Amino acid sequence: MANFPFQRLQADLAALINKTPAGSRLPSEPDLAKQLGVSRATLREAMRSFETQGLIRRRQGSGTFVVGKVQALNSGLEVLESLETIAKRMGLEVSVSDLNIETVVADADLAALLSVSAGAKLTRVRRVIRADSRPVAYLVDTLPEEVLQVKDLPSDFHGSVLDFLLSRGDPLTTSRADVSAIGATADVAKPLEIQRGDVLLHFHAQLFNAEGKVVDYSLSYFIPGYFQFHIVRRVGSN
Repeated sequence: MANFPFQRLQADLAALINKTPAGSRLPSEPDLAKQLGVSRATLREAMRSFETQGLIRRRQGSGTFVVGKVQALNSGLEVLESLETIAKRMGLEVSVSDLNIETVVADADLAALLSVSAGAKLTRVRRVIRADSRPVAYLVDTLPEEVLQVKDLPSDFHGSVLDFLLSRGDPLTTSRADVSAIGATADVAKPLEIQRGDVLLHFHAQLFNAEGKVVDYSLSYFIPGYFQFHIVRRVGSN
């Protein structure tokens, strides 16, 4: 019975969200907390589950908005594919915005991850992936200049570094990724139009070529509710 008040709060929020047209703003946190008779901290906790479902979106300085549910991008993790490839297979449309391609210098951490010397020149590609014009993922790829230079990318580059390398014939073989749930930092929250601390699904991965060299270190931030990743595993013998 201890959780009943919180469950009732979630039910009340669900009713409010369901009757609010997509694109409309919900009452401010102070007003909504007062209306529902709870603290702002309790309200935020209850609203987080609706954010992860993609039903609402909090925008820094603007408020909380109801959004129409979009079909989630669904993929297994056994094979590395770009979001564009997954979307095309599912008949969905995604677009790229906030594309930034620049040359950076490797610090000690990046040098270790990419097996290059500290101070080596790297190419960094940052972009936002959108579905129905909404930001759903923020991707950052960092590659040694010997693998990719800024001038190598065509003017109509659509956002997938993986697809570009494959189309060029690069001998890519494996990828190692670590997956975790994190709170959005300020530099990630801004392009995703969410609030700092909001929960994101985070991949950080290294891409290897046929010689076993790291050719790309990538950071991927996904808004839960817009993605369904799964793993098919073989049952091991005792």
